[in-house]
Order: sequence, then structure tokens, then C-alpha cells
Amino acid sequence: MKKLLLATAASVALLASPVLGAGHGPVKIGVFLGFTGPIESLVANMAPGAELAIKEVSDSGKLLGGKAVEAVRADTTCVDAAAATTAMETLVTSEGVAGVVGGDCSGVTGAALTNVAVPNGMVMISPSATSPGLSTAEDNGLFFRTAPSDARQGVVMSDIIMERGFKSVALTYTNNDYGKGLADAFATAYTAAGGTVTINTAHEDGKADYAAEVGALAAAGGDVLVVAGYLDQGGKGIIQGALDTGAFDTFVLPDGMVGDALPKAIGPDLNGSFGQAPGTDSPGAGKLVEMVGDAFDATSPFAAESYDAAALIMLAMQAAESTDPAAYKDKVFDVANAPGEKILPGELGKALEILANGGEIDYVGASNVELIGPGESAGNYREIEIKDAALSTVGYR
Repeated sequence: MKKLLLATAASVALLASPVLGAGHGPVKIGVFLGFTGPIESLVANMAPGAELAIKEVSDSGKLLGGKAVEAVRADTTCVDAAAATTAMETLVTSEGVAGVVGGDCSGVTGAALTNVAVPNGMVMISPSATSPGLSTAEDNGLFFRTAPSDARQGVVMSDIIMERGFKSVALTYTNNDYGKGLADAFATAYTAAGGTVTINTAHEDGKADYAAEVGALAAAGGDVLVVAGYLDQGGKGIIQGALDTGAFDTFVLPDGMVGDALPKAIGPDLNGSFGQAPGTDSPGAGKLVEMVGDAFDATSPFAAESYDAAALIMLAMQAAESTDPAAYKDKVFDVANAPGEKILPGELGKALEILANGGEIDYVGASNVELIGPGESAGNYREIEIKDAALSTVGYR
């Protein structure tokens, strides 16, 4: 494997365009998301978000003197680290991408980062990998996130539950980096605020029957059940099992559980459940919704963050006058944060012009981008509640 990675690093060095005007053909950006697996209903809106930004830049003709840009999709599966690593290797070695939007789920993102991106010097900007563990990953300055860490989501979720008057919860989480990281962050914040976690236990995705897991949760009890899982697989199964047995009737839904697919699958029995996912009511979010129309759901969790991840890659390239990740990785913070002219969705061509002329930009984007410390979003959250078997927005935090 080590020899393969050294070889792929050499291949990328040849494929990347290190300076303005070098290389032929379009600049390729990997869209590395779980097109199959437990969040595919979310990815159905995330991928078009990233690809919209890529098309916007390509159509502008203003990237590095007129380079075209094209998206190349690859499937993380969300849960299979080996499959994700192979898909990432294909993007880097066979497709010759110059940057990667992704991954999506934390475990596969970490595997791809460690096994492929770092050895090959490839920039990754994830719109949705939220594990706190990624904040301290050895990434050589190559990894960024437009979504906030679950260290912050745990506190936000604790605040929401306490404000609603629930003083005890049962907690189940999907048995991976995302689930464990979020569960730990939440449990720490909630107990510090005076709440009681009656049980904190993992579940596996892809099972046909969750009777044993639901039985253990019911025996522990609690005012509500926190399900830190995935809306298309295990999390949904846990909720349906709890409703069928009468174990719980109100559920707390973190970001991996927030999407239209869940209330559609469960129906009105989910009414009254609540939670949160990254989101903002900023002008940029509204602008993206206007741009998208009915092409896809721009309000779906992580769709805005996906647009922004792709935009940041291309804007950093322009700032560095290079598509070489080794050069433009150092420009991501520069284009994402102040000082500079604020840039919203639909203004990527304008931003490219400013940068080409030696100016500065502050990319606000669709998710109110502000990168902090380890290259991740400072974080904004949309508080949701299920009403009439559909998602509704309560407010923003």
C-alpha cells in the first residue's frame, strides 16, 4: 500500500496544473459523497449543490484565464471505509482531480484523508463530516469543513432539549466516528447542564430488526429518545421500533436524522419530534434557494455547505493562480474570511474577477462561511420540529 501511495503521489504531481496556463483540458473536482448508503436521500441534494457551484464557475469562463471545470462523482457509501478509500484513489489517480468536495460521513472521510489525500497532497473540503476527531487529524493543512464540528452540535442540542423542559433522555448512536463523537459531546454538555442520560448505547446500521436495542432503551427510560443515527437506515429503524412498542413517542433528531425522507417514511407519529442541523437564514441561503428553484432542495441539510465547499476550492485556486493543491491549500482561509468584498451564491464570477485583479474577497456563501482554527465552520444551526408529518423550521442558532 505504501508503494502504491508513493506512486499515486507522483501521478498527481504530473496531473496537477501547478501554474496558470499549464495543463490541458478541464479542471476536475471530485464530488465524493454517499450516493448509496444511509444518507443517500441527503446526498441527492448535496451533490447538485456542489455541482451548481462548479457549473457556475465553468460557465463564467473566469477561472485561471478561462479554464473549464467539471465534476467527477465518486461514492463514499458513507459507511464502508475500504470502499471509500478505493473510490478516493480512483479520483486522484485515474481521474486526476485537482480538489475534492467531501467526504460526507466522518468515518469514511477520515479514512480517505489518511490513506489517500494526505499521502498524495490532495485538498478535501467536506460539507458534512462533523466528528470532533477530525479537528485534530494529521492533515498537512489539506482538510477543511464547511460544516461545524459536533463538539458544537452537542451543546446546541443540549440547549434545545433543556429549553423544552426535558430533564432526562435515553441516547442511541450509530456505531461509528460520527455517532460516537456526537453522543459523547452531547452527553457531556447535557449532564453539565443538569440533565440525566439514562442510557448511552450504540446501534448498527442495516439491521432488519431493532427489537433488542429498543428494549434496552425502553428499560432505561427517559423523557425523550435521542437518536444520533442516519435517517435512511438504523436511526429510522430505531424510531419505528420504539413507536411500534410504545417505548417512546418523542424523538430528538440530530443532523444525520434531519431530512424530508424521515417524516415521509414514519408519518404523523413523528409529529412533535425535534432537533437541529447546520443551517442559516442568511441572505446567502435565500439567494441559493432563488438560484436553484425546483431543480433540487437547497434547504436540505448540507446542500448549502456543499455549494460552498466547491466554491472555496475554485476561489482558492484563483487566489493562488494555480490548480496545484500544494499551492492553493494556503489560500482557503484567505478567500473564506475577512477582509475583502463579501461574496454570495451566484457571484462566483465576480469573485474570480476580483481575485484575478489582485483584490480580496470574504466568501460568505450560502452557509455564512467563517472558518476557524482547524479549518472548519464556526457553525450555524437550524432548529427544526416535525409538524403535519413534515419538517418545519423553529428558528436559528
